[in-house]
Amino acid sequence: MPRTSSSPVTARRGPSANVLVTIVVVVVAAVVFGGVLLSQRDGDADASAPLSGPDSNTLTQAADGRVTVVEFLDYQCPACAGYYASVTRKLEQDYAGRITFVTRNFPLEMHPLAVQAAQAAEAAALQGRYREMYHALYDNYQDWAIAPGGSEVSSDTARAATLFGTYARDLGLDLGRFHADATSDAVRQRIDTDRADGQRAGVTSTPTIFVDGARFDPAGGSYAEVDAQLRGQIDEALAQ
Repeated sequence: MPRTSSSPVTARRGPSANVLVTIVVVVVAAVVFGGVLLSQRDGDADASAPLSGPDSNTLTQAADGRVTVVEFLDYQCPACAGYYASVTRKLEQDYAGRITFVTRNFPLEMHPLAVQAAQAAEAAALQGRYREMYHALYDNYQDWAIAPGGSEVSSDTARAATLFGTYARDLGLDLGRFHADATSDAVRQRIDTDRADGQRAGVTSTPTIFVDGARFDPAGGSYAEVDAQLRGQIDEALAQ
């Protein structure tokens, strides 16, 4: 079962990482939010596509396994960071132990560092610290994902590699193993499998969320409205 303690990487003095992420996400993600709501309704889904498996990365697990929420995400996607800051981070906390929250990789070509970030997350998972690295990537989103000036996503692979190594070190990971695993065939195959399963399920944009196999189609015009709608769908599933 995943650890539920907060990541030591995200502890800071002064303005919190969460505040900084929220500010950046509001600026960057606002222009794509509406597009995400529309594009999530596109794509032909294969009902037999596996949304998760026994080895899937989880943020929280329910002992009864009754309700599973699956999010296909791109770590550099501004909308995904917006969902994290305004929806899923609190969802993870509020529904801990009541739902199984699965995350799967769906890096988009438009985001130059998306695969590199997914590799870092999967390398951490191989040392049992997926959840902590997931939080480190999103809580420090502005540092590695956004270019200086804050107007567009970054393509600085060297800066990202340095920061990802710092997160891994602060999480107590074996750095030699972390770097080797990040570029391994096993990690590449895992990311490719996630993306292929997402495509079969009709995923064309991120974030795309499924609640017990039913696709979540956000209709709200703000993150607050989307949050309420998603919670409503989860609560309905829990009540069945």
